[in-house]
Amino acid sequence: MTMMKKKTRRAITGYIFVMPWLIGFILLTIYPLFYSLFLSFQDVNFSTEGIKTTFVGLKHYNYAFRVDTQFPTLYVQSLIDIGLSVPLIIIFSLIIAILLNQAFFGRTFFRAVYFLPVVIISGPVLSELLTNRALSIVDPNSFFVYRFLSTLPSFINFPFLYIFDNLITILWFSGVQIVFFLAGLQRISTNIYEAAQIDGANAWVIFWKIILPLIKPFVLVNAIYTIVDLSSFPNNPINTSIATNMFNFQRPYAYSSALAWVHFLTTLGFILVALLLLRDRRRAL
Repeated sequence: MTMMKKKTRRAITGYIFVMPWLIGFILLTIYPLFYSLFLSFQDVNFSTEGIKTTFVGLKHYNYAFRVDTQFPTLYVQSLIDIGLSVPLIIIFSLIIAILLNQAFFGRTFFRAVYFLPVVIISGPVLSELLTNRALSIVDPNSFFVYRFLSTLPSFINFPFLYIFDNLITILWFSGVQIVFFLAGLQRISTNIYEAAQIDGANAWVIFWKIILPLIKPFVLVNAIYTIVDLSSFPNNPINTSIATNMFNFQRPYAYSSALAWVHFLTTLGFILVALLLLRDRRRAL
């Protein structure tokens, strides 16, 4: 009985410490989340008595895709940006992490260089740089390869031109992913590499048979992180549209809530695709 009381006291103490966070999470996250879902099915009007809502069903969702001339274009652009940028960022981060995991002079310095933009160039700073055409630091038109690819049919050159046009963005969004991959690579014992080399495995075989399978969980984590990071970035065209329509006096709050939920479900769809493609099927079985 005394032991049960001791466990109960510890549990109560734990709940007391967690309670401020739990209350804040409910009031500042859960309630606004479901209230925005409620508003997306309403017409919102302001009066002297306060905010009045009228149920209109899927009116705002229908307006977004059938009437609004800008949102479908922004939505498709957002899908393309996330769909192409996520694999590129993952691949680039993995390559850089493998290089930085090698033993060479100045390794710590180069690790700091790649992660430094995450610390000093993030959030509003990065948004301001992109607004002021920071991507034009590297002019892709000055490269012969870019001009040559531009002459090819669009269905062939589009992914390659996208890489050139968004090279700076890919570099900026790769810092955290590189750190994650470095953590995963350092968990692999050097004895495994030595055993593989004794058996005659070259670097290509070691990558596909040892490195990639062992860091696959980190690939999944990085994919989800990158999807959420790109989706929540202020300069994302959908987020810009949501912020603009939030204070539209003809459709205040309600229409922007509908756009926000479309964006949320789209992001969730990308995450589910990443889970299906990158999950450990052996454990699933």
